[in-house]
Amino acid sequence: MVLVTGVCVALAALVATGAALVPRADVVATLDGHDVTRDELLFHMRRLAPTVQNELRNQYHLQGAVDWTARAGDRTALQRLEDRALDEIRRDKTTLVLAQEQGLVDSVDHDAFLAELDEENAHRADAIARGEVVYGLAEFSPDEYYSHRLTELATLLKQRLSARAGDPLWVTDAEVRQAFDADRDAWSANATTYTYRKLVVPVPDGAPSGFAEDLKRRVAAAKKLSGVTAPGSRLTTATQTGGGSAAHDQELLAVLTKLSPGQISGPIPENGQITYYELTDESVDEDAAFADYSRRIRQSLVEEKFDQLLRRRVDSVRTEVDTAAVETIDPGDVQH
Repeated sequence: MVLVTGVCVALAALVATGAALVPRADVVATLDGHDVTRDELLFHMRRLAPTVQNELRNQYHLQGAVDWTARAGDRTALQRLEDRALDEIRRDKTTLVLAQEQGLVDSVDHDAFLAELDEENAHRADAIARGEVVYGLAEFSPDEYYSHRLTELATLLKQRLSARAGDPLWVTDAEVRQAFDADRDAWSANATTYTYRKLVVPVPDGAPSGFAEDLKRRVAAAKKLSGVTAPGSRLTTATQTGGGSAAHDQELLAVLTKLSPGQISGPIPENGQITYYELTDESVDEDAAFADYSRRIRQSLVEEKFDQLLRRRVDSVRTEVDTAAVETIDPGDVQH
């Protein structure tokens, strides 16, 4: 009796799970055992169709609408689109699997994504009906929500996987400093303070045609702006720190950054006067620059490590494609 009961229990379990053991008829590929359905592939093909069309036009100098059945190189345009869509699914699925491992999502299936989309739109509609503030879109399209979801998950993964020493994306202080020292040009301009003299000489009414050239010779001979005298001239001293966003700051820095201490700029004629600049000193506050840039550098290194991690995992994905199932897709499906 015990044996019969055990067999009955086993059979009941098999019947209950039988549906899960039967492969889905709409699966066109698997990635490390994760199904890719026909609808999922078409979703990505439709998203990528405009991009692939533009690439084909540029690469093969095509005019007008792209004929998906025509060959473009060694494949038809439609086959190129299918391959591109499968590549994108492979990358995105890798991100989703990583997010699932970190407990950020329950499922990596396309059906789960569509269910999430419906739930999110329903939640936003309810909030709007209650008079609550809804940030972003009132309703997501599938394309919009897909991009939003992938971006959000990538951000959460970077935060979670870089939080502690030993995490896959952890960045050490030494790595930050090394990157800072290796790319001095990226930060030194904004951390540099320029001390300069500015000589403004008005051009008098009825000045002779050689006025500007004569002034230029006297500036060159004096070697310092403080040694130049001219009626109505104004000599001032000031400082300018790099990184200013105002148009005047940018114009001034364009002059000063080309000078070495002791050098004088060429003449700048404008509005009835001639201006010369002399750079007297240039200093870089490296400590302040490191304080300003270290957080940005750390985030950039996290991004690099995340990209490397994804590439390694994507490269190791075992991909199986049901070629016959994929070949049933025609141009009409993509344009649907």
